[in-house]
Amino acid sequence: MLLGKIIGGVFGYLITNNIWGILIGVFLGHQFDRGLSRSAGGFSARWRVVNQARAQQAFFETTFSVMGHLAKADGRVSEQEIELARQVMTRMGLPEAARREAMRLFNQGKAADFDLDATLASFRSVTLGQRNLLQMFLEIQFFAAYADGSMDPDERHVLLHVCDLLGFSQADFDRLDAMIQAEMHAFQDGGKSRGPSLEDAYAILNISEDASDSEVKKAYRRLMSQHHPDKLVAKGLPEEMMKLAQQKTHEIRTAYERIKETRGF
Repeated sequence: MLLGKIIGGVFGYLITNNIWGILIGVFLGHQFDRGLSRSAGGFSARWRVVNQARAQQAFFETTFSVMGHLAKADGRVSEQEIELARQVMTRMGLPEAARREAMRLFNQGKAADFDLDATLASFRSVTLGQRNLLQMFLEIQFFAAYADGSMDPDERHVLLHVCDLLGFSQADFDRLDAMIQAEMHAFQDGGKSRGPSLEDAYAILNISEDASDSEVKKAYRRLMSQHHPDKLVAKGLPEEMMKLAQQKTHEIRTAYERIKETRGF
C-alpha cells in the first residue's frame, strides 16, 4: 500500500519544507499503511471463515435434500431406497447427530413442494460456483443413484437437470457417470471385494487406454488435487464428509497404481 506514504511525504514537506520532513512523513505513512494492511488481512481471514462455514452448511443441506428428491424421481420412495440412503450416510462416516439431520433433509427433499431449482441456485451461489466442490456434490448424487446397482431413467433425467443447473454439460455427465460406475464396480464393500480392472482404472482416471504415460500422470495429479480432502473442506466440504473425500483419493491412487504396474513406469 502506498497511500499512507504519499500523504505522509506531502504533509512532511509542507510542514518542514525540507527532505527530513519528507522522510519522516513517509516513515509515519508507512506505519499507517502497515496497520491498514493488518486490519484488512484480519477482516479477510474472518470473511473466509464465514464463507467456508456457509458453504459447508449449504453443501450438507443440499446434498441430502437433493438425494431425497432424487429417490422420489419415479414418484415414490421405497423402504429399500431409504435404506440405501442410510448406507450412503454410513459410507460417509457421518456421526449419529449428523445422520439424523441428514435423514430430516432427505425427507424434506421428498416433499411435493421441494423446489429443486431454487435450492441448487442458492447452493451454487453460496459455494461461489467452485467447480471442484460442485463436482464432489455431483459425485455423491451419482453414487446415491447407483446405490441399488443401477440408475433408472427418471433418476438419470433428474441428474441431467441437476448437472445443467450447476453448469455441467452432457459430456461432463457422461464422464462422471463412467467414473462412478467404474468405482462402484471396482470398490464394492469399501474396496475389499476386488481392486480395479485395467478398464475400470482408466475410467476412474477419465482417460483412454491409449493415453501416453505423461497423460496418465497428469490425469492422476489433477484428480488428486481436485479431491484433496483438506482443499475441499477449505472450499466448503463439511468436515463430516471428509471420509468420503479420503475414500475418493484412495480409489484414484489405487487406479493409478494399477495402470502404473501394467505399464511399468
